[in-house]
Amino acid sequence: MTRLSAVDPESLPRARPHAHGVKGWGDLLEVSAQTGRNREGRMVSADIAEQFAQALENVLDVVWTAGGKPETVTRLTVYLTDAARYRERHKAVAEAWKGRFGGHRPALTVLEVAGLLDEEALVAIEAVALV
Repeated sequence: MTRLSAVDPESLPRARPHAHGVKGWGDLLEVSAQTGRNREGRMVSADIAEQFAQALENVLDVVWTAGGKPETVTRLTVYLTDAARYRERHKAVAEAWKGRFGGHRPALTVLEVAGLLDEEALVAIEAVALV
């Protein structure tokens, strides 16, 4: 039985690669914002797409540790310090997304912020999963 399903009203344009909403069942897991720092605590790169990919890996490490999988993520919130840079690297960001989520479509919010507490971070990603 599928634990999650997308909720996409016909009255709204198709959301890609995310869903307008997600419903499901399971234990709720809230994942704190993750940045592009690796296991050693070093920022992986000054490139926003590479930081995005590492932040996704960090989110999924928490999900896996809790017994979930990428397909159990219901929502992601992405905080960017530079939306223009993110758009410029959109192809690489999309590849990082697809490589980790395949066809799974969690709800998604992307926000540009004035800054992050970690001054080297260009992106931070929060998540919710049902595990």
